Amino acid sequence: MCGGRGTRLDADTEKPLYDIDGRPMVNRVCDALVASRIERVYPVVSPHTPRTRDYLDGRIIAAPGEGYVADLQYAIERIDPPVLTVAADLPLLAGNAIDAVLDRHTSGSLTVRVPAALKRLLGVSIDTTMDFDGQEVAPTGVNVVSDGDAEDVFTTHDARFAVNVNRLADAAVAEELL
Repeated sequence: MCGGRGTRLDADTEKPLYDIDGRPMVNRVCDALVASRIERVYPVVSPHTPRTRDYLDGRIIAAPGEGYVADLQYAIERIDPPVLTVAADLPLLAGNAIDAVLDRHTSGSLTVRVPAALKRLLGVSIDTTMDFDGQEVAPTGVNVVSDGDAEDVFTTHDARFAVNVNRLADAAVAEELL
């Protein structure tokens, strides 16, 4: 998902093109997907990211730019499930981390979360949390979406899923961890 403006980053570039340690975040995420067992990568852009649209090679999905959830739904309707969805603001991802999610997926949909305590320990921002089995968790921006009613949750302690770059302080943490 590459449709974010990145206004909280207070930068002169679109969020997917924001450099972390000299490389745009979208490159880092796409490289991780290519290094995983994923068969095809479809970057989803929006009217808010015209430079990202121009920058990306290959097949893209041009979503209407009505927000993350609406654009995600738009993209999913154009790809046969199951679909792994990944936000472009996860620059620490690697192929083996994505494969770990795929290993956890058996059927239906899968939501990947991290303990909120891990995000606090790393010093990165937390926008949303929820209680899951008595533990405060935060969504990661990685999910498997599939047909059917079955839903599963994977809570990981892998820091590569905990660092979503939404603010300059998050970018500094990502660069430090690389």
